[in-house]
Amino acid sequence: MLRLRIQRAICPHRGLYLTDTPRPDCRDCEGNGGASYDYGDPETGEYAGTEWEPCTCWDNTRCWLLLPLPRLPRALRRTPPGGYSDEPPF
Repeated sequence: MLRLRIQRAICPHRGLYLTDTPRPDCRDCEGNGGASYDYGDPETGEYAGTEWEPCTCWDNTRCWLLLPLPRLPRALRRTPPGGYSDEPPF
């Protein structure tokens, strides 16, 4: 059974997507959609990153584009015309 929601996403295209959600009563992921775990370097034992293991209760690749969203014109983007300054304001 699909549990659908509307989500704004950028990838693969900017738009509103209808996506599947994890099962809230799943015993494996407890509704989170998967589990993350940290792993270390085998030689030093230091932290090397985090992996995400998706649960089988949902398919995070299942999505349908509902409404494409346009990009803002360059004049309306929030970056100032000269770019950001690293000078202090005083």
